[in-house]
Amino acid sequence: MWLIPGVRRILAYREPVDLRKSFPGLIGLVKAVLAEDPLSGSVFVFINRRGTLIKTIYWDRTGFCLFAKRLERGRFRLPGEGAVSRVGHSAFAAGIG
Repeated sequence: MWLIPGVRRILAYREPVDLRKSFPGLIGLVKAVLAEDPLSGSVFVFINRRGTLIKTIYWDRTGFCLFAKRLERGRFRLPGEGAVSRVGHSAFAAGIG
């Protein structure tokens, strides 16, 4: 299980993202598309089109942290409709949805 101290919310972007993006590109999505403050203490989750790669970005009060995980088998799945979804900590730790 992956624990991040001080996390307010976990928000998953439901559309596939080109995960060649790094800090500037993902922060830009948080601001422009999600209309969220990237400095809010929330974790933002992005998944590639195939569902095999996930990246999370969050602000820990000293800088942005970016984590990635690539599955060798299986796929990450996001919950239902809309542009963004609140994800519970347990769903996040279990592999999103």
